[in-house]
Amino acid sequence: MKTAGIIGGLGPETTSDFYLDVLYSCYRKTKSAKPGIIIASVPLPYHIEEDLITKNTGTERYIPYLVNEAKRLEKAGADFLVMPCNSLHIYIEDIRNAVDISVLSIIDETVDFLKKNNLKKVGVLSTTATVQNKLYETSFEQKGIDYFIPEDFQQKKIDRIIMNILSGLRMNSDREELERIIGGFENKNVDCVTLACTDLQVIRPEHAHVKIYDTMNILARATVDEILNKR
Repeated sequence: MKTAGIIGGLGPETTSDFYLDVLYSCYRKTKSAKPGIIIASVPLPYHIEEDLITKNTGTERYIPYLVNEAKRLEKAGADFLVMPCNSLHIYIEDIRNAVDISVLSIIDETVDFLKKNNLKKVGVLSTTATVQNKLYETSFEQKGIDYFIPEDFQQKKIDRIIMNILSGLRMNSDREELERIIGGFENKNVDCVTLACTDLQVIRPEHAHVKIYDTMNILARATVDEILNKR
């Protein structure tokens, strides 16, 4: 087995959910031993986090924090790294250049999953930072996948919902608003909608007619396969 190093995402609840998902998924596949998992909680000031999510500004301030945690995880014995957060993948190359171990990409794993399942028209729900930095755009184009993002006013609502989640607020009105936005993609005849912000899975949105895929769950499956040397 390999040891996974987890660089904590923007939301602490997301990181703990990801850890438990990986732990129990490994157990379901093999009961020979528990997987080695090391978690680094990034000591990030809240205002830097908010600036990234809602304004996509000050992104360079993230790099020292993430690189430091990546190095600590490598030194602690991690064989590879993962980040259960889409927005933090703005910095994935900075992290890869700072360590000698591999770093799995939630972007690549998600796009490969969609391609493998023949999902060619995809709605994407994410932070403003993920949208403006076009994290999925290049990969989608390379794989021949059409994608759709919310209108600007809807994106502002999504950012607000995400900030509420990060603040520990769980409101039915936020889930209902998110489900209305998801429903809007039905008119575009999408094959599915991806929660390309891992914090959105916390409020468990559902829709009767639109398939919803959580990128955190996709990354968790890839992490389990990497731990068990099945990739």
